[in-house]
Amino acid sequence: MWITRVLSSIIFLTSTIVTVPLAFDVGGRACGLAFSLSLASFYFFYSVLRLVTPTRSRFRWLLINVVAATQWIILPSLLIWSLNRFSVDPTDTRGWVERTFSGKRAADTSLSEWILGPDGLAETATVGVWDKILTWSAPVFQLSEGFCSLLVIQAAGQVTRWLVNRSGKSDSWMIGLLVMSASIISSSVYFLWRVTQFPEISNVDASLIGMAITCAVFLCAWGIGSGKGNPVESSLLFAYIVLCIYQIFTDYQPSNPVEPPPPSEAADFPPFPPIIMASYTTLLQALSMLPSAMHATFSFIIAALSTITPSVIISLAYRLFVLYASTRIIPAVRESGARALLQEPSLEDSDGANQILGILSWFSPSILIAVYTSLLMQHFASTSNGDDGDWWVSQGGDVGNNLWRWINVAGTMALYALELNLSKEDLDIGVTGHWKSD
Repeated sequence: MWITRVLSSIIFLTSTIVTVPLAFDVGGRACGLAFSLSLASFYFFYSVLRLVTPTRSRFRWLLINVVAATQWIILPSLLIWSLNRFSVDPTDTRGWVERTFSGKRAADTSLSEWILGPDGLAETATVGVWDKILTWSAPVFQLSEGFCSLLVIQAAGQVTRWLVNRSGKSDSWMIGLLVMSASIISSSVYFLWRVTQFPEISNVDASLIGMAITCAVFLCAWGIGSGKGNPVESSLLFAYIVLCIYQIFTDYQPSNPVEPPPPSEAADFPPFPPIIMASYTTLLQALSMLPSAMHATFSFIIAALSTITPSVIISLAYRLFVLYASTRIIPAVRESGARALLQEPSLEDSDGANQILGILSWFSPSILIAVYTSLLMQHFASTSNGDDGDWWVSQGGDVGNNLWRWINVAGTMALYALELNLSKEDLDIGVTGHWKSD
């Protein structure tokens, strides 16, 4: 049932979002990478199992349901195993190669212990390779986000153009879309103003921001003035450029906590009637009598949620949205029209691009874990210049930079300028080209 699938997806997302940063925060960099790798490997083999077994086989149904039912036990087991095996001494600043081939490995009693033992070759090589994969794939994820965002912007522009030109209530749609576009631009200008208030912006950063905003405004005006774009496309493009700039210069960290004011003296009279105060006191006493396990559970949940950074969650949600939307938009643009927006990508499709999208949809849990871990590593790297990020650098992490984010901003605007240059005014193609109008 679709309700079961939705609940399962929500639980999977919640557990992944909570446990992966918790492994980084509690066990260190190696522990977080190991847990992420084990989690991605588990869902990779689970996807392979679903893909290679016959669809109508009873054995497949039984095996998949058993694995799906036990994944909620496997996930905390992998977390505990990673914390127990991969938590490293924060004073050990050596890389995984040095730890494996150093002279201290001579204390191993056998070759199998040197290869398979703690900090052995197999253990450190797998985590090291996973680290390199995530590091090298970060630019790919960033550029893919920009490309998919441009697809979503163009699809939104085509749909709104169809609503204004072909629907029966074109005037109402036009006014509503203009109001929505104005609201998007106003919100973007507000966040752009917030960026200008950041004290860490240098003269070079200010020049880059000015160039990016100038190019974005020029492209928006060109699209609207030439008739090849519309206000919705322009407002969404401007909002995405501002979002990229905002992500470059802030990590959404909360401001320094303000010291609470000194407690005021107790009042002579209670603020509520005695019957309400008595009920409140009784409720507090009942909660204090709960088992200590429940208090420990609540404390663990609060500690886990405190490790999640809002910047990572916002970036993950947006990146997943544009990647998922692009898997629906690309088939719609290529051949199927608007009907493809309601269809899942399939491996049985004759088109090669749709087959690739089908493969990506089958292995989406592992891709999600890789994208999320890459975002976490970018966050830790971006905060490594301060005192809070010393632990990341001391454990082999790199100092972050925003080069690929600026390349993504420039590449997105260049692609949109190329599309405006090659397109024709009011060309009825793409998503809405297959729609019927009475």
